[in-house]
Amino acid sequence: MGRRILNDALRTMVNAERRGKAMVELRPISNVISSFLKIMKDRGYVKSFQVHDPHRVGKITVELQGRIKDCKALTYRQDIKARDIEQYRLKMLPTRQWGYVVITTPDGVLDHEEAITRNVGGQVIGYFH
Repeated sequence: MGRRILNDALRTMVNAERRGKAMVELRPISNVISSFLKIMKDRGYVKSFQVHDPHRVGKITVELQGRIKDCKALTYRQDIKARDIEQYRLKMLPTRQWGYVVITTPDGVLDHEEAITRNVGGQVIGYFH
């Protein structure tokens, strides 16, 4: 169920970007969605986001920037070692210049660059570019 929630939220954001909308509302929410959005905000793909009522069903309001081309969540959450992250990134992302693979690690949810610098592996949950 949790993997489906993340995938639905990311697809909603991509569809809103393609329609040229400035804001999108995501519900239901999870901690993984919030972590994924924090990485997207840190990398400049999303302007800002606000979590409303996180203890109940809740919703997240995301202010879009217009930079998201594609954003996917993997339903099969693949385990990956720290030394294999770069090969996986080259296989999944269209070019070397942009895009990020998001990984859940023992240190939290990280993008591939942060995971490489910390030398930690984990499970791939999705990617965006």
